[in-house]
Amino acid sequence: MKHNSTLKRALQDRILILDGAMGTMLQRYKFSEEDFRGKRFADFHKPVKGNNDLLSITQPSAIADVHAKYFAAGADIVETNTFSGTTIAMADYDMEDLVYELNFESAKIARRVADEFTEKEPHKPRFVAGAIGPTNKTASMSPDVNDPGFRAIRFDELRIAYKQQAEALLDGGADLLLVETIFDTLNAKAALFAIEEVKEERNIEVPIMISGTITDASGRTLSGQTAEAFLISISHIPLLSVGFNCALGAKQLTPHLEAIAARTDVAISAYPNAGLPNAFGEYDESPDQMATQIREYLDKKLINIIGGCCGTTPPHIEAIAQIAKEYEPRLLTSITTLN
Repeated sequence: MKHNSTLKRALQDRILILDGAMGTMLQRYKFSEEDFRGKRFADFHKPVKGNNDLLSITQPSAIADVHAKYFAAGADIVETNTFSGTTIAMADYDMEDLVYELNFESAKIARRVADEFTEKEPHKPRFVAGAIGPTNKTASMSPDVNDPGFRAIRFDELRIAYKQQAEALLDGGADLLLVETIFDTLNAKAALFAIEEVKEERNIEVPIMISGTITDASGRTLSGQTAEAFLISISHIPLLSVGFNCALGAKQLTPHLEAIAARTDVAISAYPNAGLPNAFGEYDESPDQMATQIREYLDKKLINIIGGCCGTTPPHIEAIAQIAKEYEPRLLTSITTLN
């Protein structure tokens, strides 16, 4: 991976800024069913509105525009528009056959925009994270309360799906892979196993970011793990970073970041929501409010990579980036092991 050493240097030099929410930005376009379909899927047999990953094929300029806005706001890394880019998640739309293309095209769009910004500002190289979401099924819990032994998905099915996604993201030009919004660590283990397979088969090194989600005030993931248990569960894999995103606002995430930052020498990432959702499921926290809360992470030297999740926009990322400039990154001892 040609950008590995550049990424490693950047991580030692400064706190890296991740982008904000893709979905929040896409909602502003108010795309109709016809917009989602485009010409190519005009006669598709199922409704596709809401399939944001499909927009990388039918509305690529909008996806490129979102990436550009985040880079312009100060992001070092943008995530590909591939949160649901597995055959498992795409089964909802009968679009499993499109998975390779969706991931490849999404990575290609992000790569092009990243290269444009790097060319304009060589002192601030931009990177593409291939986003690998959790899927809509869980391997370690039953979806049926009356049958606790039932599983909707097997480890091997997840592994195969994640491998296809990882290969397409790398082929499209992703610099690193981000296994994110993990609510079930067994799903994440399948993704990590798949990525290790790809690395071995291609004889390449791929930086891996991993980001879990603490679902509520219990301080646990949906599958019942504490932050420390989550960290231990995935620490057998060589990682670029580990951290948390989604579900909670910045303030609520602090103790969980403290728990893992004290127990690992890899980079720590955080990209919280813009506060907690209101009664309408919307996020009210302003860029300044969010940035002020994130200052606590920086004061405590907890993080190396910071961005935003649900409800965050380029102004949120800009406010966070401005504050992050004032601080040194959390000290890394593991960075020398990264290729």
